[in-house]
Amino acid sequence: MSGAPFLKMNGLGNEIIVADMRGRTDKVTAGAAIALDTDPATHFDQIMAIHDAKTSGTANYIEILNSDGSLAEACGNGMRCVTQMLAAETGKRNFVFETVAGILTAEERPDGLLTVDMGKPRFSWQDIPLAEPFADTRAIELQIGPIDAPVLHSPSVASMGNPHAIFWVEDDVWGYDLERFGPMLENHPIFPERANISIARVTSRETIVLRTWERGAGLTLACGTAACAAAVSGARTGRTGRQVTVTLPGGDLAVDWRNDDHVMMTGPAELEFSGTFDPATGAWSRTGLEVA
Repeated sequence: MSGAPFLKMNGLGNEIIVADMRGRTDKVTAGAAIALDTDPATHFDQIMAIHDAKTSGTANYIEILNSDGSLAEACGNGMRCVTQMLAAETGKRNFVFETVAGILTAEERPDGLLTVDMGKPRFSWQDIPLAEPFADTRAIELQIGPIDAPVLHSPSVASMGNPHAIFWVEDDVWGYDLERFGPMLENHPIFPERANISIARVTSRETIVLRTWERGAGLTLACGTAACAAAVSGARTGRTGRQVTVTLPGGDLAVDWRNDDHVMMTGPAELEFSGTFDPATGAWSRTGLEVA
């Protein structure tokens, strides 16, 4: 088959490739993802592959790949990029998408920001999932460092369609070597499907500062599902209210854990350039559109 169009985009610095796979029968391979990530020009955190709808009433099926070629269940920043692309193409503002994690809705607002309904968080140990039972997932037994003086300990854990662990700290989130701790914790035996690892500091009832090591991608400037997981865990542990601004290295996301249990995430998306690529190999070329 011929090459597929793609847009290189970002959501608060979370590097995204939106691959247009509509009308095709093939998929983006793990090898293609790894090849694209290896190239500095197309380095990414997630690929959002837009496929034809599988379910009546949805606009598209979105398959998500991490930079190591593994599949992901959810990516909030990537969904904002997909929404912005399709809104520009169709003139529509509201969309219903399907992912492996389920059905979600998204909207481009009049101010240009994008809101994604990230669905309902899950807190039971088998839904996150964890490898062993924990009656209370607001804080589980897990730590890094000496037993009597751990560097990080007792994270809140939750699923936003993908597993998250949030370590709460009282000081600067930049004071922790997340690049070293992240891989160890991501692959800890307690997480049978690995996990996204975040360090969070509550700065008020309405604000959280967050850094995240993304499962399958590494350190990232922004992780939308991690922002949502931190927000709901902050509210669940009494640290914050249900509406918070989460400040990530790339900027701010507004998160609203509504009374109907749905988590609404609002933030920007940005186009960088467009191209075409081979979904089997990752070979690509630029098509001329470029935003400085």
